[in-house]
Amino acid sequence: MNNRTERVTNLAWRKSSYSNGTGDCVEMAATAGVVAVRDTKNHEAGITRFSESTWRAFLQSAANRP
Repeated sequence: MNNRTERVTNLAWRKSSYSNGTGDCVEMAATAGVVAVRDTKNHEAGITRFSESTWRAFLQSAANRP
């Protein structure tokens, strides 16, 4: 799947639990085998979407960072 930036409406967006309250984070929403990611402060910039397997690999890699 190619990562594409586009606008999507009617998704249930969630902020990172590690957000520091300043809004400097990203939001994600899962839908139909795709995980959409957007900038919390700039919704108009659109979203980038990833396959579920790519998103899982990213999360696993991030969790294993020193």
